[in-house]
Amino acid sequence: MADKLRCGVIGTGAIGIGHLLSLTSFPRAAAVAIAETHAQRAKETTERFKIPRSYNDYRELLDQPDIDAVTIATPNYLHAEMAIEALKARKHVLVEKPLATSAKDAARIIDVAKKAKRTLMVAQNFRFNRYTQMAKMIIDKGEVGEIYHARCFWLRRNGIPRIGSWFTQKKLAGGGCILDIGSHLLDACLHLMSDFEVVSASAQTHAKFGPRGLGEMDWGKGDIDPQKTFDVDDQGAALLRLKSGRSVIPEASWAAYVPSDTREYGIDLFGANAGLSLYPARMFRNGPNGYETIHLNVPKLPHSEDRIHHFVSSVIEGKKPLVSLDESLQLQTILDAIYASASTGKEVRLK
Repeated sequence: MADKLRCGVIGTGAIGIGHLLSLTSFPRAAAVAIAETHAQRAKETTERFKIPRSYNDYRELLDQPDIDAVTIATPNYLHAEMAIEALKARKHVLVEKPLATSAKDAARIIDVAKKAKRTLMVAQNFRFNRYTQMAKMIIDKGEVGEIYHARCFWLRRNGIPRIGSWFTQKKLAGGGCILDIGSHLLDACLHLMSDFEVVSASAQTHAKFGPRGLGEMDWGKGDIDPQKTFDVDDQGAALLRLKSGRSVIPEASWAAYVPSDTREYGIDLFGANAGLSLYPARMFRNGPNGYETIHLNVPKLPHSEDRIHHFVSSVIEGKKPLVSLDESLQLQTILDAIYASASTGKEVRLK
């Protein structure tokens, strides 16, 4: 592999612009092309980032032999098709979360990646957060002891990503806040616990703000459905039981009346020797002078804080990314179980 990875970005909405900002700021990467169906957006993007090539059809981008890798920043329902075609075109692939809208499709993508012998990574940005990395180092040293319970949450007050955008349509997104912001924190939580073996899920979701046209924020560049469709969840919670006997409670909301003087998002880990709370990273334990709070800080992190920089380096160096394929599939399976439980009102057992 050359010293510089030649990359194409598929989709240049708000998330795709973030991909380009990361690629153009990293000496080991070169953003050489984009694929964007919106003509004006494509023009603005190529001019802003001085991208030499733009394609209306992403398949034309995939046909280019001088492109080594692609990043996919499109609506959720397109992830599987685009990732599979990119891998078959012998490209390395970074895809925004979720990997797909179902575990069945996620498994298809992973199978193609393994057969093509190309790097596939889901852009789970919270794994690369400096506080997550600090916490992982502390846990791996054994300072927390056995983690027997955890909770992870992201509770927005007014954070629905524009009612009528693809985010709020089940056929395009696959789900609402649980699949969107909830999956970020759940992935980071299970990663910290080094345990994705969930055996059952009991969940409930709600949609109390979006259907009334309330709680949205001005974010994203996608087109808005004139019918202002909102048929996904805007709040949800679950109880997950793990094979190890541990328990995890994930909770998410795009819109809710919650206190404004507390953390909007975080992870709390309950250990036998100490507790950890993110974000920021703090450890709680009994010390020589009683109960103490330790604010974590380290001079050097094991991984880049930029998920796209990490992906590029992993490809160039031939190393496995921090976000593994098996864990990505397990996470998607868990999310499927959460939605199945919420839909049926019953606990769902995972195989």
